[in-house]
Amino acid sequence: MIKTLIISDLHLTNVELEKIKLFENFCKEYASKADQIFILGDLFNTWSGDDVSLSTFNEIIAILKELTKQTKVFVMAGNRDFLLSRKFEIESGCKLIKEPFELDHHSNKYLLIHGDSLCTDDISYQKLKKILRNPIIQFIFLSLSKKTRLKLTGQLRKKSTEAQKYKSEKIMDVNQISTDLLMSIYPGYDLIHGHTHRQKTHTQEKYTRHVLGDWSNTNGNAIKITDKLEWLEIN
Repeated sequence: MIKTLIISDLHLTNVELEKIKLFENFCKEYASKADQIFILGDLFNTWSGDDVSLSTFNEIIAILKELTKQTKVFVMAGNRDFLLSRKFEIESGCKLIKEPFELDHHSNKYLLIHGDSLCTDDISYQKLKKILRNPIIQFIFLSLSKKTRLKLTGQLRKKSTEAQKYKSEKIMDVNQISTDLLMSIYPGYDLIHGHTHRQKTHTQEKYTRHVLGDWSNTNGNAIKITDKLEWLEIN
């Protein structure tokens, strides 16, 4: 029977060594024994382009490379690491996937997304996302010097953190109407996503929504799917 693991929002940096070790242990003890693993965005806290960040996160890339020798690893970009590209795939052995991703697992169907696309009440964030995901803007950004890109990335991350302090919990959560609209396109599917960091299973009338939480230096979480879906606590 196929075993699938799903995680999201690790927000790895090259200085939080405890979290890197937690992820490495997860890969050795859990992920290596699965048939496939899906990472639904924000594996990295920032990604300033493959040419800059591959060397910054070389230890994490090596962990992923070792894992891909034993299991299939699929990575979806999040709002922090949406500049992951082909060089990352080559160096890590992972396969980048786009959202929404349809996962057929035995008799069950799951729709996989990062989750930020459903936070439609956060209008300022959605406007910024539209600008940052513009291919022309990305081309210009990746043409800048490495030093400039790192500086801009740091500034953007700082402003984002500050802005969140003044936003309500509701605004930063998924919008129910937007979620229902998405799921109406995929009848018979359940939804799995991250981004909001609010780990919970929500049972709706026509589907179930599983929300992955983020990881700390000492604890993480994952979804395991075999013939059923269950939660794993990683520590």
